[in-house]
Amino acid sequence: MSAEAGSTLPIQRVRAIVELAGQRGWDIGGLLAEAGISPDLLAEGRSRVTIDQTVRMVQGLWRATDDELLGLGLRPMPRGTLRLVCFGLVGAPTLGAAIRRFESFRRSLPGLPRLRLTQDEGEARVSFDMSDAGRPPGIVIDTMLTITHRFMAWTIGGRLLLRRVEVPYPRDPEVDDYDVVFGAPVVFSAADPTLVFDAALLEQPIDRSEDELQAFLRNAPSGVLGPRDYSISPAARVRRILQRGLDGDWPGADDIAAELAMSPPTLRRKLREEHTSLKEIREQILRDAAIASLVRGEETVTALSRRLGFSEPSAFSRAFRRWTGSAPGSYQR
Repeated sequence: MSAEAGSTLPIQRVRAIVELAGQRGWDIGGLLAEAGISPDLLAEGRSRVTIDQTVRMVQGLWRATDDELLGLGLRPMPRGTLRLVCFGLVGAPTLGAAIRRFESFRRSLPGLPRLRLTQDEGEARVSFDMSDAGRPPGIVIDTMLTITHRFMAWTIGGRLLLRRVEVPYPRDPEVDDYDVVFGAPVVFSAADPTLVFDAALLEQPIDRSEDELQAFLRNAPSGVLGPRDYSISPAARVRRILQRGLDGDWPGADDIAAELAMSPPTLRRKLREEHTSLKEIREQILRDAAIASLVRGEETVTALSRRLGFSEPSAFSRAFRRWTGSAPGSYQR
């Protein structure tokens, strides 16, 4: 995926962080300002933020609270605790051994959520017991699951395909970023936050040095919240192919279907099953590229509209309002 285009997250993610900050009396205005997010965007349900902006908000909360669990653990966990945990895990011989080692860490770090590893019919399930945390917002659960998944994948070489993800909250129809976050089907209103994957991966060896771990953790959580370069989702695979259109000609339906080894009708059917289409994915790519550029502030609206293929800035502005509900200027610093 082109780093220039990036991906964006729905404003509902930011609202959840703002609500969490408000409940605890934290500086909401400072968090938004540090991330470069206009408070006006919170009122528009179609607004988006870049992953980098979301990362800056999480980093700001970590600094403000000195609690890597953001007040949701049984007791605060000072910044740097998870770093020490990761150093303790990379010395395990296999992924399964590392997960079991994490379970044992809770005796000395009771702030950590309880983790349970189970296996059944070729599936491994890594579940977290959040009952002691009350009802944490979805953004906290999703961040915890994403960090866990990305770290496990990194320890065994960079890829760990999920069969599905289970979350203990109902689906929010306005949140559409689960493919970016997880890259796998999501089961809502489940008992516990759970990652499900092929049990054979538990025997994968861990071969990472401390220097590699330092590099992985240096810019947390950006390294674990950013988009992956792989996914089992047809929509994500289509997005990666269509992304090339930002640098040249847009691939057609026949070209995409051929690259994915399926017929065009099958491709359209699979995308319908994910409640999307080629046109919608292309519009999302344009939207995300536009938002990323506006937030960076490196192009004028005229130059951006021309680069994205619009005949004139007014046509781009109309499309941008349709995508986000706001004018391009709302995203410029």
